[in-house]
Amino acid sequence: MPHSVSLISTIAAGLGLALIFGFIAARMKLPSLVGYLFAGVLIGPFTPGFVADAAIASQLAEIGVMLLMFGVGLHFSLDDLLAVRKIAVPGAVVQMTVATALGMGLAHWWGWNLGGALVFGLSLSVASTVVLLRALETRGVLDSANGRIAVGWLVVEDLAMVLVLVLLPPLGGWLSGQGEADANTLWKTLGITLLQVGGFVALMLVVGRRFFPWVLWQVQRTGSRELFTLCVVSAAVGIAFGATALFGVSFALGAFFAGMVMRESEFSHRAAEESLPLRDAFAVLFFVSVGMLFDPWVLVERPLQVLAVVAIIVVGKSLAAAVLVMAFRYPLNTALTVSASLAQIGEFSFILVALGASLGLLPPEGQSLVLSGALISIALNQLVFKSVEPLQRWILARSALARKLEARDDPTAELPASTEEKYLSRQVVLVGYGRVGQRIAQALMANQLPFVVVEQNREVVERLREQGLMAVSGDAAEPVVLVQAHIANARMLVIATPDTLNVRQMINIARTLNPEIEIVVRTHNEAEAKLLESENAGRIFLGEEELAQSMTRHVLERSAIEQTPT
Repeated sequence: MPHSVSLISTIAAGLGLALIFGFIAARMKLPSLVGYLFAGVLIGPFTPGFVADAAIASQLAEIGVMLLMFGVGLHFSLDDLLAVRKIAVPGAVVQMTVATALGMGLAHWWGWNLGGALVFGLSLSVASTVVLLRALETRGVLDSANGRIAVGWLVVEDLAMVLVLVLLPPLGGWLSGQGEADANTLWKTLGITLLQVGGFVALMLVVGRRFFPWVLWQVQRTGSRELFTLCVVSAAVGIAFGATALFGVSFALGAFFAGMVMRESEFSHRAAEESLPLRDAFAVLFFVSVGMLFDPWVLVERPLQVLAVVAIIVVGKSLAAAVLVMAFRYPLNTALTVSASLAQIGEFSFILVALGASLGLLPPEGQSLVLSGALISIALNQLVFKSVEPLQRWILARSALARKLEARDDPTAELPASTEEKYLSRQVVLVGYGRVGQRIAQALMANQLPFVVVEQNREVVERLREQGLMAVSGDAAEPVVLVQAHIANARMLVIATPDTLNVRQMINIARTLNPEIEIVVRTHNEAEAKLLESENAGRIFLGEEELAQSMTRHVLERSAIEQTPT
């Protein structure tokens, strides 16, 4: 086939086979991405028949990473990132350390040298952002407290891996035992890297937050949908490429910050919608490209080694994350969600093992083992996510220690003893303190109506208490949390959280403890809204419907004024 059409053939074969096997996987009640990965294996160099261009597939996958991270940035503000820093930063650092130590121990047992063991361990310690986002979006929890913690955790991992990729070459000789590391060179490299990353972040937050929303506004004024879409996509890809070329940060991190600064624009929601089809298509190509790297023979030649690698990724790393999250006094559901988020590896692992192999640190079988671990863990990840709720119920039903940890003494899990009576009776219980919850709270304060906030993010609860507001931390789907908010004597329950998975459970608990309570629910899902209304769950506010009604009311009011005779 002529070289000039390798791009077309790669896209056609990749998307076509992904459609076929993704459909088959869905009909078999398996995650669609299992089909996408299998499609990549079929067009990869290790299986007979047509072989797609791996280099082109890899670049297409990078575009998918850029667009996905750009989309996350559009929904993930700097405030969201700072709100989870107390758990995301130490959690990511400790979890990466534990996973790296497990991988190094395994590699040492196999007889590898220090450099190979370190590269191998680090490659198992960092999760795939693309896989995480797809899993969180599928479950509808990307904007929830658990979703923000998981995304913030991976952003910290990405930053750490940027430093690793820069420091590995100057350390290569020493790690391989064939030379000595120059301390001056090492510190100089580290300083330059920190300056580059800091410079990029500062430029985006100081200049980008003003410039790029202004550009988006100017393009919007033309009235051209094509130009608007082009502006969004070029911003995502262009900033990501510029961040890598000029500042040495990853494509993913550059695109993430591009989305964060674009979020300042009033057209950020439209930007997210316009880029969605491209994000989905290129995300599929990402999974296809992962499948192309996989050599199925490694499963036959080294089955026990592959099993050990998967165990570290899915079990070892997840257990370390769960213990850390519980140590920060977060509920079991948060610990299990974060653990499931990290139970896979992806794009940074591929980059790291390729660099390690080029430096002569990683033995030839190392790359195959990491790729097999990535493929299997990615295929299992959605199943791991689906097991979170059943596993939580199973653990709490059978483990006295888990129940004790869930109910342990936590100062933010209950109202202070000095709480005034007005917050304990006839108050409003507000679940969720995101963008919607904050506006509701401001309106309640303006009208001097007492309320208690229930929020999963402990840092948010601590900040609210510093401001003199009443708040408790925890999952409102757990009876003990609503009891601590004194739901039994409350006048109204307002569910303003974007996480709608447990809304019915919250409503059932509230009605059981307080049959007369008035309930108000926010949702963006029309089918869910109809279901809740049919169950007489309370007053349901559907986002699009309320927006349409407000706009209609304004139009009618303005029309009536203009038609009134003077």
